Amino acid sequence: MDAIKKPVNIEKEMVAGLHFPDDEVLLSAEDVQRRTYELERASQLGNGDHIKIKIIFEDTDGVKQVETTVWAVTKERVVLKHGITIPIKRIHEIRL
Repeated sequence: MDAIKKPVNIEKEMVAGLHFPDDEVLLSAEDVQRRTYELERASQLGNGDHIKIKIIFEDTDGVKQVETTVWAVTKERVVLKHGITIPIKRIHEIRL
């Protein structure tokens, strides 16, 4: 993963009010592939064991981190509790 700024911790409820640009935050195909694998694993852990993970992502204001359970992963978004979503291409890292 490329060096990113220290993320600001936020509550998952705050994610709904954030604005996300359309561009991809990762620069290499390997990083995108790793993120895809991590998201699949996070979804399995969230649905099966209700394990919380850390998602480091970037909105228009900078890098943020949320600790939450992943309920689902679609082609373009990660779905959290209460239908809150984060665009996959704005996610830097998943920490299991």
